[in-house]
Amino acid sequence: MTARRYPDPPVIGTPGTPSATHVALLGSGEIGKEIAIALARLGVEVTAIDRYDGAPAQQVAHNALTVDMSNPAELTAAIRSTGASIVVPEIEALATDALLAMEGSGQVRVVPTARAVHLTMDREGIRRLAAEELGVPTSPYVFAASQAELAAGVEKIGPPCLVKPVMSSSGHGQTVIRSPDDVATAWRRAATDGRVDRGRVIVEGLIDFDTEITLLTVRSRREGTGGTVTDFCEPIGHRQEDGDYVESWQPQALATAALKRARQVAATVTGALGGWGVFGVELFVCGDEVLFSEVSPRPHDTGLVTLASQRLSEFELHARALLGLPVDTALRLPAASAVVRADREIGREHGPRVQGVAEALAVPGTDLRVFGKPEARPGRRMAVAVASADSVAAARERARAAAAAVSAG
Repeated sequence: MTARRYPDPPVIGTPGTPSATHVALLGSGEIGKEIAIALARLGVEVTAIDRYDGAPAQQVAHNALTVDMSNPAELTAAIRSTGASIVVPEIEALATDALLAMEGSGQVRVVPTARAVHLTMDREGIRRLAAEELGVPTSPYVFAASQAELAAGVEKIGPPCLVKPVMSSSGHGQTVIRSPDDVATAWRRAATDGRVDRGRVIVEGLIDFDTEITLLTVRSRREGTGGTVTDFCEPIGHRQEDGDYVESWQPQALATAALKRARQVAATVTGALGGWGVFGVELFVCGDEVLFSEVSPRPHDTGLVTLASQRLSEFELHARALLGLPVDTALRLPAASAVVRADREIGREHGPRVQGVAEALAVPGTDLRVFGKPEARPGRRMAVAVASADSVAAARERARAAAAAVSAG
């Protein structure tokens, strides 16, 4: 670690003054909103940047900018205009070459590192790192750059298999292929429904797993030495629909051997990526065997449950870690989250409305986070209910009941 990248000890200025500690937040959705709040509570001045006006984090940050973050020149100019020394990416669709150049020239520190953001922005980079360089077990996979290559990949992996755009998230553009007849539809969907069409997809074998978990892994400053220490939150279980998370809970019980192996895999992958901050490591657990799936170098959507379960949420952990402050991954209570999705399309000329808030909050042990997205479309994530209880089962029941009371659109 160098003094430039990791000040020791960290000093935080005052927002709106020459001493301010400036952070540029790239991406301002619901995850970014919670990161901005956590940083602001520690006295950091946050500029929230996104591709559209009025994004959730822009509503709570000190400053807001709207630019095309996939354009290297626009992104570089925006970051420079904020005066930020720290850049915190919250989304994948970024001009990562610009971040590599800015960090390489010493202009900024990218969290956790520009290389980590660059590698994980698409599934190909991180899968090749994990499986081919680090030797971490994964599901069988091939990459394809045309419909013909996709058909060959499906034949090699064998149906049923999953096709994903190399650059996407939350299930966008994914297709389960059950026969060769599905190939054309899968290729078309990957190109039109993914976050960014890069003309490449990954074909993955479907795993008959016991449990799918997110293991939040925190790399932070070791007190006393200034080195790096790795900590883990309790495993998070989650349920998905069409590749998008709809429910999560913590802790997810694992056998001792599986938990040990999960931590080893997470530590190996995040150690190779480097830097300080929270990583959302997605893993398949099959008995005592653990397979790596994906990693996000930032707080994870399934980790919204930590707003109710932990002493410090994943957002507070990320803020502390990136600033070089002490972290604490302790679990307070079993908890769960349940997503509220829009049921119709509403433009910003009218603005979506969230109803049933009082009924949701009347459920014991619950809280609600309304994201404040200025536009709605069917299935878009608009809010999340979180609940704690004496058991995971009770917490899940409470979170579901609260989410069911809410409608958005």
